[in-house]
Amino acid sequence: MPALSQHPAGRCRHALRRLATAPGGKRTKWLVLAAWLIIVVALGPLAGKLGEVEDSSANAFLPGNAESAKVNTELEKFRGEDEIIPAVVVYTRSDAATTEADTAKARADRADFASLVAKGEQISGPVPAEDGKALMLVVPLSTGGDDMTDDVAKIRTVAAANAPPGLDVEVGGPAGSLIDNIKVFDNLDSTLMLATGAVVTLLLLITYRSPLLWLFPVLSVGFAAVLTQVATYVLAKYASLPVDPQSAGILMVLVFGVGTDYALLLIARYREELHRHEDRHEAMRLALRRSGPAIVASAGTIAIGLACLAFADINSSRSLGLVGAVGVVCALLAMVTVLPALLVVAGRRVFWPFVPRYGTQPRKARTVWSRIGGLLARRPRWSWLMSIAVTAVLALSATGITMGLTNAEMFQDKPESVVAQEKLSAHYPSGSSDPATVVVRTDARTAVQRAAAQVGGVESVRADDRTADGSLTSLSVVLRDAPDSEAAKRTIDELRDAVHQVDGAEALVGGTTAESLDTRRAAESDLKVVIPIVLAVVLLVLVALLRSLVAPVLLLATVVLSYFGALGASHLVFEYVLDFAAMDHSLPLMGFVFLVALGIDYNIFLMTRVREEAVAQGHSRGVLAGLSSTGGVITSAGIVLAATFAVIASMPLVSMAQLGVLVGIGVLLDTFLVRTVLVPSLALDIGARIWWPSRLGRAPQPHGDARTAVGEDRVLEKV
Repeated sequence: MPALSQHPAGRCRHALRRLATAPGGKRTKWLVLAAWLIIVVALGPLAGKLGEVEDSSANAFLPGNAESAKVNTELEKFRGEDEIIPAVVVYTRSDAATTEADTAKARADRADFASLVAKGEQISGPVPAEDGKALMLVVPLSTGGDDMTDDVAKIRTVAAANAPPGLDVEVGGPAGSLIDNIKVFDNLDSTLMLATGAVVTLLLLITYRSPLLWLFPVLSVGFAAVLTQVATYVLAKYASLPVDPQSAGILMVLVFGVGTDYALLLIARYREELHRHEDRHEAMRLALRRSGPAIVASAGTIAIGLACLAFADINSSRSLGLVGAVGVVCALLAMVTVLPALLVVAGRRVFWPFVPRYGTQPRKARTVWSRIGGLLARRPRWSWLMSIAVTAVLALSATGITMGLTNAEMFQDKPESVVAQEKLSAHYPSGSSDPATVVVRTDARTAVQRAAAQVGGVESVRADDRTADGSLTSLSVVLRDAPDSEAAKRTIDELRDAVHQVDGAEALVGGTTAESLDTRRAAESDLKVVIPIVLAVVLLVLVALLRSLVAPVLLLATVVLSYFGALGASHLVFEYVLDFAAMDHSLPLMGFVFLVALGIDYNIFLMTRVREEAVAQGHSRGVLAGLSSTGGVITSAGIVLAATFAVIASMPLVSMAQLGVLVGIGVLLDTFLVRTVLVPSLALDIGARIWWPSRLGRAPQPHGDARTAVGEDRVLEKV
């Protein structure tokens, strides 16, 4: 039989091991750095083009097969690129009727707006309200060019100028609402990147207490960010990767967060090896070899977990999952290549003033983490029961969650379009500013129009005769209730039932209200589809990594419990601290995928080290040694990741802020309760059986339990 080094499988493993440790080599470190510089210089310009492939259309945030999305597609066919979106200008006085001067102002504005009107369209109004307290102008704008943002800005400037004293003027409608939403994402990528970079830098300075070391993780994450943007751009342009402004913004936060986590883990292991090895290249090769599997498994779990969102129906959820997976992979590549190469080039002095000296102890004999381990070892069952109780109490708070945000509740600061809608709803049929749209075959238009008009909750129905080939017609259906109200959504259901019954009409109902209804139902459906897939995939990864069945099931259960605890705690923050009216429909699924993927991350870091230590010194000692050796780095990583997601919580869009709060709380709960108390105490209480059916779960253990191990360690310390 040939020697292992001559066997094909052995040679393959040997080659992979050498490749994985190449960044720590005396010569190969320079090749790694040169390769990264070439990549950044050659491909860097593509990173700035990511905005060119972002899809900010209505369908980018809708379920792919939703009826409202099909309406948007049909409208594009017979309207071409020049979709018509109205801006609605509303003139009101507080508790008083409008005057002749107010009407003259509205008529003058109408004349000034004429040059902005889409070709073939006309301005409606000024239309007086029945109560005499408001006037309304409807200005149809075209989306065919790049001037819509400027057009709305001009309308707002003109409308606000020369208004009679006491007259309030606001611009809203679908066009105003769209522009206000776009403003949320203006410069979002750069804002989030700068804010996240500042937070990460500050925390690294505090963690390392070194004027130099913090720079290397930040620089490496910068390489990862460039590679991520390039890869995302290329995949979006040539492989149909869905990218929207929201996913592009969160992408940078995710790359900074997980990239810094991996940097912390690698640097901590490298520091340990520098105490044991005089040659820094050998120390880095061993650090990569010993921490690499945990880092790769962590990145693989997060990437695969996020990629499971590809099974979601909502396009924005699919985009966030797939784009996030690309970011995690790029962060992994940078952290295991450019970071170790940079550290080896810099040498030990990069740790100044706490330089690890060869032959000295890597850490104090008694640390806060060894003390925590000692406390858990005395009463492991009580410890994990109390952890579960605390988490369960937090989870109970989730039972009072109100789901669904209205348009007025989507922003932390109320934009002008929301104020305009509130005033329109107070003086006009609430749906007049944003009617539903019915697309129907032209030969069935009359029958569909009649059926729609008979639906309770419908104020009026008007036909739009512009078509591409005469086969399709759109109907504008004004609802009596506000477009984002539950009553309006019930009317949409009734309207769909009525028009679908017209034979041969092939009627489809869309519009803002229909889109909101379709998104809510898709979010509920996606929960049932995606969550089981995520759980199954993560479980398989853990089984392969830990070579056990019991440990993966327990670890996954703790993360799921932590998710519900974080959801309950977040609900308390939303209601009593941030004063959010409700929770966004997409949050439970987004939060679950992020927290399961990121939460299992720290369990992987802990349990791979526990398994390594258990092989050498037995299960109980291995648990305590694993907790002690990883406690500091995992805690630092958790704080960094939570802080990076807290940056999202400052965003003006409530749905993004809620995701940042939920993930931040969940990561902290995983860091300080699940990984510190729950998992180690469960491992101590169950014993070596947690590794069943692997050999480690069947191997004879040293005499005595964890408490005996703790006592023996204290005696040795005194000696």
